[in-house]
Amino acid sequence: MLDLLLLRKDLPSVIARLETRKNPQPFLDVAAFQVLEAERKTLQAHTEALQARRNSLSKQIGQCKARGENADALMAEVAQLKDELEHSAARLEQIQAELHALLLAVPNLPHASVPVGADESANVEVRRWGTPPQFDFTPKDHVDVGTPLGLDFETGAKLSGARFSVMQGPIARLHRALAQFMLDLQTGEHGYTECYVPYVVNAESLLGTGQLPKFAGDLFAVQKGGQDAEPAPEQAALYLIPTSEVPLTNFVRDTVLLESELPRKLTAHTPCFRSEAGSHGRDTRGMIRQHQFDKVELVQIVHPEKSYETLEAMTHHAEAVLQRLGLHYRVMSLCTGDLGFGAAKTYDLEVWLPGQNTFREISSVSNCEAFQARRLQARFKNAQGKNELVHTLNGSGLAVGRTLVAVLENYQQADGSVTIPEALRPYLGGQTRLAPDA
Repeated sequence: MLDLLLLRKDLPSVIARLETRKNPQPFLDVAAFQVLEAERKTLQAHTEALQARRNSLSKQIGQCKARGENADALMAEVAQLKDELEHSAARLEQIQAELHALLLAVPNLPHASVPVGADESANVEVRRWGTPPQFDFTPKDHVDVGTPLGLDFETGAKLSGARFSVMQGPIARLHRALAQFMLDLQTGEHGYTECYVPYVVNAESLLGTGQLPKFAGDLFAVQKGGQDAEPAPEQAALYLIPTSEVPLTNFVRDTVLLESELPRKLTAHTPCFRSEAGSHGRDTRGMIRQHQFDKVELVQIVHPEKSYETLEAMTHHAEAVLQRLGLHYRVMSLCTGDLGFGAAKTYDLEVWLPGQNTFREISSVSNCEAFQARRLQARFKNAQGKNELVHTLNGSGLAVGRTLVAVLENYQQADGSVTIPEALRPYLGGQTRLAPDA
């Protein structure tokens, strides 16, 4: 969340920066914020006056007792002040809670280097790598290439509904090989620590990384004991993870790290579960937008002074996967109107899909600065011995299903087979191609 002190110090600047996000709805209820702030200031001044009066009376009472004089009247006033102070303290606590709730719905401020624009059309291309493959036949999309190799949407729909898939045989093995290759690259060459994490998390974890309360509709909620069971309080709010960013970043929730422990570089391969609320009619064919998909996630917890150089490094870590696989891609700097809720700056990696004749997102790498850390109370002890908020970054390294899509479409052959990229062959026993008759 945003720093409350920043809003108190320069509210117009905060509003101006939020408005560059071009959301039709206001991000911050300015009127409600100003009413709460005005009451807080008045109440705080009144509380300080009451405390000063109580201190003065306490001193007078001591003097009276030292002189052997009656101090009953003074003591009665102190008792009355105590009641007033307790009432003021309770209201101040309530105001702070209301301000906190107000800020939970406010997105991060875009970094000054982020291009200003209303939507993805204003995103800026940073660089490209490679060239599109050339075919002497009309390339198919991944659905037509993958179905003879074991990609099965009908069974997925029968088992779970729309936007679920099943993989069998060669294509299931290729999918597994991709995930293993990504993990080995990120841990062996880029220094990430591989983690195994829960696929179910509590509401506090999602609150910390920013999915709650604003994006509850995008999550799959789960409940122990079946649909009709009466949940115990600790069971009432459990969710399938939308990405392993959530558990990985929450490793440092309510934690004070030593500066020497930074950076922390974490990775995990997990399934991800998203309801895709609001995406009806978009990417309904194939694996581009599924309710369940796999991802190798990259998370770094870093010193605030290092977060932007880390953003560049993490983007290259994700790019390395595409380069090893020989896949043509471009890097896009997202504009203010296309930024995610918690991001201050984001690079998208978009891979070329010849079957669709377009670039499609395959990774987003974001610097959240202190936005998540403030919600998480994730801190480190700086050189001055004071607790300071860390900066958090996350990115896909990569989305496994979309990488599978890219391999199928870019390496397809006229006979229906798919050439296996050289980097994956050690994970497939040296196999060089997948064929429908295999």
